[in-house]
Formats: sequence, C-alpha cells, structure tokens
Amino acid sequence: MRVLLADDHDLVRETIAAFLQAEGFGDVVTAASLAEVMTLLVETPPCDLVVLDYQMPGMNGFDGLSRVLKANPGKPVAILSGSASREVADLAIRAGATGFLPKTMGARALVSAMRLIAAGETFVPFGALQGEAEDGPFNLTRREAEVLRGICEGKSNKEIARDHDLQEVTVKLHVSTLSRKLGAKNRTHAAMIARDHNLA
Repeated sequence: MRVLLADDHDLVRETIAAFLQAEGFGDVVTAASLAEVMTLLVETPPCDLVVLDYQMPGMNGFDGLSRVLKANPGKPVAILSGSASREVADLAIRAGATGFLPKTMGARALVSAMRLIAAGETFVPFGALQGEAEDGPFNLTRREAEVLRGICEGKSNKEIARDHDLQEVTVKLHVSTLSRKLGAKNRTHAAMIARDHNLA
C-alpha cells in the first residue's frame, strides 16, 4: 500500500508516518503543503490513500481536497484535523473525503481508521455526522453496531460481510475496533457486553 501523508507540522507528520510504517503500511511518503502533494501525485506512482491536514498551506478550505481527488482519481482521501467539529467533518465528507481523522485520536485508533478508509469504508468518529453514531456509552459507529449485532447473532465475519456487502477484512477491522471500544477480550465477551447494555 502506498500512502501519502501531508501535514505542515513536522513532528505530527513524521510521528504518524513512522507509526504507519511500523504497522506495515508499506510505502509512506510525506508532504508539508498542498503544493508538495500535487507535485508528488504528478511525479510519482498513484497513492492508495491520501491524508491531508485541513489547515496546511495551500488547502484553502476544501479546494485542496477537490484538487487531490482529481489528481488521484478513484482513491480515498481523508482529512486530518486538529478540530473534531461536526461542521468540519460534515463538510469534508460532503466535499468528497472518505474519512475525517481528528489529531486527538490515539495512534492505534488512527491506524485502524486509515485501514478502513483504504478498504473503501467512510470513517467519521464520535458521531460527527448525524445518523452515523449509535446512542450509548461506547461511541460505536452505525457500521460497528451492525457488525456487533451480527456477532450477537452468532454469525461469522464472512456471513456479516455478505449481509452488509463488505469485504471480510473490513469486518475484521470493525470487530477489532468495536472490541477495543467495548473493552471486550473476544467475540463472546463482546456479545455479552452488548446484551448487558442493550446494544444488540
């Protein structure tokens, strides 16, 4: 997988890039401005995932997102932001982003989110889009809640994937994320927690 990570804060950019490489993301290239991003997209092979800092030089709101979507067609683009506001998340998705990633996310959560986005899933945390989050104490997304219901029904990842027209690897990622949110040790434990809290 080839990932292009763009952020004008050196420490943020290099820390995330190093963590992605350590987690097996393969080729991770970085940029500090939209101009650098556009140059890389023209002069190097296509990127499987592009992550753009919302406030870095050259972005001009979501104009930069539109330019990147045109320069790297058919591939997901996520917005990285220091603010987790509902308005910015909503505008990002409406403008064509496949994901919205607050910089306040933990490293492992960020990696899991990027895997989901690269697999074609839309990722928005904390119910930042209306209708995306489930009610309850665990901040499960709608898709995570659907996967959890499948687990409670005793279905395999393959069966859950077929039910919701997903790839099996995507379901595995959702299982991992929702298990972490629930504090569950395994699928059976997740189902028990779900029933105790009327989540499924």
